[in-house]
Amino acid sequence: MNTGGCSKEPGKWFLTREYLSDREEKYLAPYAMKGSQSKGRRYQIEEHGDRAAFRGIYQRDRDRIIHSSAFRRLEYKTQVFVNHEGDHFRTRLTHTLEVAQISRSIARVLMLNEDLTESIALAHDLGHTPFGHSGEEVLAELMRDHGGFEHNLHGLRVVDKLERRYPDFEGLNLTYEVRESIFKHSTVYDGPSQKAEIPENLRREFDPSLQPVLEAQIVDAADEIAYNNHDLADGLEMGIIDRSKLRDVKLWAESRADVEAKMPQAPCRIKDMQTIAWLIHRDVLDLVDNSYHDIRENGIKDVDDVRHHPSSLVGHSGTFSPLRKELQQFLLDNVYRHYKVERMTRKSRMFVAELFNAYTASAASSRQLPPKYADHIEEDGVERVVCDYIASMTDRYAQDEYKRLFYPFEPV
Repeated sequence: MNTGGCSKEPGKWFLTREYLSDREEKYLAPYAMKGSQSKGRRYQIEEHGDRAAFRGIYQRDRDRIIHSSAFRRLEYKTQVFVNHEGDHFRTRLTHTLEVAQISRSIARVLMLNEDLTESIALAHDLGHTPFGHSGEEVLAELMRDHGGFEHNLHGLRVVDKLERRYPDFEGLNLTYEVRESIFKHSTVYDGPSQKAEIPENLRREFDPSLQPVLEAQIVDAADEIAYNNHDLADGLEMGIIDRSKLRDVKLWAESRADVEAKMPQAPCRIKDMQTIAWLIHRDVLDLVDNSYHDIRENGIKDVDDVRHHPSSLVGHSGTFSPLRKELQQFLLDNVYRHYKVERMTRKSRMFVAELFNAYTASAASSRQLPPKYADHIEEDGVERVVCDYIASMTDRYAQDEYKRLFYPFEPV
């Protein structure tokens, strides 16, 4: 048997870390980000020890992210509909897994680094607050005079400082490329803003004038694809979408017509699911074709070319982009601004604001915080520590904490 670079020990046939590295060099596109080219980690660790014998550098990042507390808490953080609205709606965790699935598929077709792409996808929402974007917006307002709040920056703070799993350093000690991708994550829904002050050391470390690697650009695109199609699915499942209006959305109408032609007798719910599956397929296909064309047309030969290109190289075609924008506008008008979503938004802003104000009302209030947060007040200031604590909460925990603080007969 030819091991192709596998272990040569008699009777043992398995891939080694060295073989995985060689395979990246041999099979990935020249502009893919390879583990051997990584800028490494903030704290040096042994990358070739027994515990890393079968994993590349980005696989280790993936595993650290999955085993983090912040990742597990995504299960009970709002995507659009708060968890108690129903068991079948997306949460930040299921959304993250869907982004990872779409991202890996795109990376494989474009011959980019799937392990890096997956790690970036799994980490991209670690900085999100409870109650979705409404939670972020109110924290940004409350922190305006204390450094601000923005979920990309907070995600970087989570993986660099707030996760504490190792004896010799704070954070998860992820690679530069994954950390940079969290910092530069940008979509129509997310992106760098004026909600927070960017520390000068981060500006120096992650030059804003340079593009992130293609693997990060793929995750940004996959995030939008997942948002559009899966929020549409949840809106239909919840019954808040007027189907007569949806038929006027060209992308939906075209895809639905294809499904109707293939399965005219299928139940409506099955047709909905198949239409959304077809939408995702069309979205990904256009993205792959257009991105490959742009990479070739711009003469991209290596990662350095990617970084110095004036704009993202991963994107949709000029004919497909307007169709996507029409769908996004429909979701904004009919899902994100639906009165049921708006009601929950108002309540969630109240939860976050009153928790923040209660914790920061006086010096004594800080004693209401768990010790693992209160112990950092002297270093980071009470507002930042309270912000860290609230941002870490799940929807359910924030609601329960609100009851514990403000309901007289609720156990504390």
